[in-house]
Amino acid sequence: MVENGNGGGKLLEILNVRVIGNGNKALVLSHGFGTDQSVWSKIVPFLLRDHRIVLYDLACAGSVNPDHFDFNRYTTLDAYVDDLLAILDALRIERCSLIAHSFSAMVGVLASIRRPELFQKLILICFSPWHITHPFLL
Repeated sequence: MVENGNGGGKLLEILNVRVIGNGNKALVLSHGFGTDQSVWSKIVPFLLRDHRIVLYDLACAGSVNPDHFDFNRYTTLDAYVDDLLAILDALRIERCSLIAHSFSAMVGVLASIRRPELFQKLILICFSPWHITHPFLL
């Protein structure tokens, strides 16, 4: 089970969080279902000069140890929103932009509704609100 709050450090490890670059602006890259953070590898070099980039894997990604996946917790988008916000809190990021693909785009939208002051920009790639009203088929 992924812990939040005081378990923020453990969450960073479980979800393979990496922070690279040393630009002034924080940029979070969040992948869709069926992939992991490696999907961003071709564009990351172009973003490093101006950004501090946060990469992480969704709890359902193949790169995350399945022992940490709680089937009861991850039945709604809220658990993924909690994970994203916990990562940003653990890293003490006060403002960021988010580039998110597919499922993660809806996670980003919900996170920005919950904490609008945290997100400067959302760049949403191939997203669909379908994820809000349909159960997951993991």
